[in-house]
Amino acid sequence: MQPATLPLAIYRGDTVRMRLTLTNSDGTPTDLTGALVESEIRDRPAGTLITPMTCTITLPNIIDLFLAAEASHDLPQKGVWDVQIEFPTGDVMTPLAGPVTITADVTDSTPGQLPS
Repeated sequence: MQPATLPLAIYRGDTVRMRLTLTNSDGTPTDLTGALVESEIRDRPAGTLITPMTCTITLPNIIDLFLAAEASHDLPQKGVWDVQIEFPTGDVMTPLAGPVTITADVTDSTPGQLPS
């Protein structure tokens, strides 16, 4: 099964937070007990790793994704991303993927330096 497509539009230097709620085809919550979740933004498929997103599972079926402002500052203008789940059975599923577009920031374009 192909992953659902979700394009990410990120404003350089901003924090990114997303919440995914996964359900099975019959409408029941996907059981994420014991699962491992990873999400990465790369410059292209199978390309150089740009940055991982922090993934947190809330049982039974919620995945929270987080990208710090400092990490989004270093992203290229274009890229790709996905979310991959490995279940305790060894099955692997990629429920979501898509292109990433970064908009250059104007204010505070130097990471870690906010005006006083």
